[in-house]
Amino acid sequence: MDVISLVSIVAALFIVISLSEPLADRTRLPYTVVLAIIGTLIGLGAVFLVDHGRDFLGFPLALEMFELNIRSSVFLAVLLPTLLFQVSLGLNLRRMADDWVPILVMAVLAVVVATLTIGFALTPFTTLPLMACLMLGAIVATTDPSAVVSIFRNIAAPQRLTRIVEGESLLNDAAAIALFGFFLTFVMLGVPNPTLRDALVGFPILVFGGIGIGWVFARVCIALFALMSRYPRAQVSLSVALPYVTYLVADQILGVSGVIAVVMAGMTLNYLGPGRLAPASWTYLREVWDVLAHWAGALIFLLAAFLVPRLLGDVQLRDLALIGVVIVAATVARLFMLYGVLPLLTAMKLSPRVDRPYRVAILWGGLRGAVTLALALAVTENMRVTADIQREIGVLATGFTLFTLLMQGTTLRWIISFLGLDRLSRLDRALSNQVIAVALENVREEVANTAKRHELTRDIVRSEAKRFAERLDSAMEKAEGVDEIHDRDRITLGLVALAGRERDMIIEAFREQQISARLAEAMLSDADRLIERTRAGGRDEYRTAGRLSLARGRWYSFAIFLHNRLGRSGLLARMTADRFEILLQQRLTLRDLHGYIDGKIRRIHGRRVADLLHELLKRREDETQSALDGLRLQYPGYAEEIERRFIRRTSLRLEEREYDILYQDGLIGRELLTTLKQELAGKRKSAEDRPALDLAVQKTELVRQFPLFADMDDAARTRLSKALKARYVQPGEVLMRKGDVPREVYFIASGAVELETAGQKSKLGRGEMFGQLALLSRQIRRTQITAISHTTLLVLDEARFRRLLQRSEAMRVAVKESAEKRGLSIGSLDIDPSSTDG
Repeated sequence: MDVISLVSIVAALFIVISLSEPLADRTRLPYTVVLAIIGTLIGLGAVFLVDHGRDFLGFPLALEMFELNIRSSVFLAVLLPTLLFQVSLGLNLRRMADDWVPILVMAVLAVVVATLTIGFALTPFTTLPLMACLMLGAIVATTDPSAVVSIFRNIAAPQRLTRIVEGESLLNDAAAIALFGFFLTFVMLGVPNPTLRDALVGFPILVFGGIGIGWVFARVCIALFALMSRYPRAQVSLSVALPYVTYLVADQILGVSGVIAVVMAGMTLNYLGPGRLAPASWTYLREVWDVLAHWAGALIFLLAAFLVPRLLGDVQLRDLALIGVVIVAATVARLFMLYGVLPLLTAMKLSPRVDRPYRVAILWGGLRGAVTLALALAVTENMRVTADIQREIGVLATGFTLFTLLMQGTTLRWIISFLGLDRLSRLDRALSNQVIAVALENVREEVANTAKRHELTRDIVRSEAKRFAERLDSAMEKAEGVDEIHDRDRITLGLVALAGRERDMIIEAFREQQISARLAEAMLSDADRLIERTRAGGRDEYRTAGRLSLARGRWYSFAIFLHNRLGRSGLLARMTADRFEILLQQRLTLRDLHGYIDGKIRRIHGRRVADLLHELLKRREDETQSALDGLRLQYPGYAEEIERRFIRRTSLRLEEREYDILYQDGLIGRELLTTLKQELAGKRKSAEDRPALDLAVQKTELVRQFPLFADMDDAARTRLSKALKARYVQPGEVLMRKGDVPREVYFIASGAVELETAGQKSKLGRGEMFGQLALLSRQIRRTQITAISHTTLLVLDEARFRRLLQRSEAMRVAVKESAEKRGLSIGSLDIDPSSTDG
């Protein structure tokens, strides 16, 4: 094929892609189904032209298209990495982490169950060996739920359910391809069949090796991004190379799963990239990848559909019966997951409850697509696979794929409509009426300002205002309908609107460069959780979700463990700095939301609901302020540095806005505007750098503020701060147990602890110490001490504490006072300043 023919074919493919989307919208069919139908028709037409001559009806190009040698490597090494990388790049990983159990179970377990069910169901009806049947099961196990996901989004299905289906679609491709490669080794001629030991060792290496390669290559790419900070196009170009290099190295050189490596690379870049790239660069990168993935996904379906006539060239009546067996087995496996495993996960509170209509939609929407056809093509091309296996795999996989696309895909919207999923719930209708009323209220204000500013004719303005007022009154009447919205629902609607406005304000803060993309994504994840849980559970869930956004989480606990036990403070310092910045931004956002309640929500739901929303918002504001104050006590001075940085960034943003206004007014020219913005870019880069949180410096500052160390000179305090170890503990952590041998003394820098002795409880707070009495009296501890808040402790071992006791009169006085409070004899304590013990 010459270059002109190849270019013509590519251009024709893109024309088909461009026309398929409006055609899908017009016919109300899933986009991928339309592509598959068009591709199959083109493939059939090409077969017809091959049989009836090259120049039939003057279309010789169709024959060229059919002769285009489309191999499985085109799908697996060129198009599939692009699609998988973009999907993993666009996932909300922080929200998916909340549902990792159902996602993993529905992806990996569903593939395994489908593989085994289909494989063993086929064995009695075919002459294929069991391993070939299991390989077929792996090929057809992967689903492409893009159709049901797009419909779920259009009908406002629960976001959590949509997220689980999306996560399943990404991971089950990787799992199915990994299983396919494993079973393929059993059916290839001349290749020793792996033993059980080989399977138990080799398959995990295949999976975890891919995970490791993807992570390493993504980290290298991110490191190179830092060297290209001034060249966003270069960063995008490097990101395009990342999935292909990762796939080729993993699959061709190291022999591990290239697909899993690509998915892991995309997820790593998704998680770390926003914090390493400028906001504009990250947005630009995501936009480019969205376009690339759209093309890749369309080409995968279109080119795969071309292969249907080739793969079904000699189908027989017996094959149709076997396809029926595959359909029944695949349906049974899917039913088992949806009606057996999923309810079990829900009962264990590991998965959201999925109502019956949604289960039916997921069952019927489990279409098979290009990945299945590509894997089947890979088998038919493999010369080490016998001809009968090649033929059976090609026919059965293709026939099953066509059934799902043409039967399930074309009727999916009808099923959705029959189940009533396309109709808004009562609460959603009320919410839509509220949104319309608020929008029209804003439009009225903007139109009035526009008419006044442009001095339009009064009669025209009056007549148009009258027409618009009638529409606005109608919308307000619907939004305020007493019969339609109960008081509890009014509160829920108000909170949902409030959470939605909070989300919008976070996006605005990101666009105005007040927060980085990475922190914006974390805050947006919390806002999405707030919206979802409020819609489901009203005010109680609103408060619960608000508290969850302030929780430190498992990763923070892990960072504390690394710092306390291993002395590795990097992760804790980064997470604490992020927490400072998020809490500061959240406090500003919550304070601004009070104006939204008075300006928008009060007009629709009335004063009583608005007052309640003010109260709930004030509680969140107080909780945020309390968390921020706790951090200020733990890390003196750092919050002030973050606030200074925020003010500097805000002033630079306002300065840039002023220059834009001057340019629009014609007071400065393009050259001067460019110069001024270049100068601002340098200042902004300096302001973007967040002050480092040095835990050692913070420890020195805590020592300086400690009352017990006030009588020390600077040199002594410096030596003491080096001897002290900072330990961060969380509420509920037991610090000392009864019967422990005393070896250390603890000073409370922030937070509080509870002491329990012989059933009596007391509390100690900031500036106090504990553990000294048991240590000095050389007695086994009879007290259990538990942290009751997030607490920072300064820990000193016995030898250093005794030396401190010798030098500090204030310390000896404090020890004596604590002994008197506990009713202990001073003489029983070893606090002689002349002692050199220890």
